[in-house]
Amino acid sequence: MVRRIVVKFGGALITKKDEQSVARIAIIRELCSVVRSLTTDGVQVIIVHGAGSFGHLKAKRWRLNEGYIPNLSHPNDSCESQVEAVYEVRRDMLRLNSFVVAELENLGLVVQSHPPHQWAVNLGPNFAGSLDRFSSTDPSTVHVTFGDVVDVEDDRKFGILSGDDVVARLSLELPHVESLIFAMGGVDGLLKVPPHLATDADLIERWSPNVHYEGLHQSEIDVTGGIGLKMKRGHLVAQSGIGVYLVNGEHPARIVALVRKEPWRGTTILP
Repeated sequence: MVRRIVVKFGGALITKKDEQSVARIAIIRELCSVVRSLTTDGVQVIIVHGAGSFGHLKAKRWRLNEGYIPNLSHPNDSCESQVEAVYEVRRDMLRLNSFVVAELENLGLVVQSHPPHQWAVNLGPNFAGSLDRFSSTDPSTVHVTFGDVVDVEDDRKFGILSGDDVVARLSLELPHVESLIFAMGGVDGLLKVPPHLATDADLIERWSPNVHYEGLHQSEIDVTGGIGLKMKRGHLVAQSGIGVYLVNGEHPARIVALVRKEPWRGTTILP
């Protein structure tokens, strides 16, 4: 039987969010090693990664999430316009994607990379774009995509397609997906209090929308919706019967344990 999982590598996990365009290569390498382990179990892994400091900082400065704003300028910036900023963010995202792809290929995996600005248009969980490119279900083939700046078919002209919207469509529309796993940076899962105040006892192991949580939304740089959007999209997927989980990506072995149905630490989103 075909087994597939979708794994989201959070931007805060695989980049240094306070330094523009700096990847955490050691973490990416560990995560890709886990992917390799899962493929030997006969599980195909579809990776969606966030932008972190490769996209959010410049996108926030140029308000790309708001769409086209005539005459917007930043005199001291490397970009001269929003259109140039769109180009640069896309270029930066391809560079971050290349780090993930290279680590997977170094482990002997076949990688198919799918930059959204090449195949997706419009925003939200119902964005348009064929998923046929993800049709290969061979466990030795790893599909990789990411949050990106995409074209929008109205006056906005462009906008930010969140990786959380991408994982929702992939999980709900591709056949044989059994799990959606959010690998997060620096936290074990969803927490009752802000991360800097949390103890081990503050982990929410099972979450549904009536359970209160405190997330860290870095509004000064984030352009997609933070933990709130993640929980909305995760709950949407969970309602279809797919298992949805949040784990600490800095302990990648927990992803393997989860998929192998061994003890693990994190949050399960209930339908």
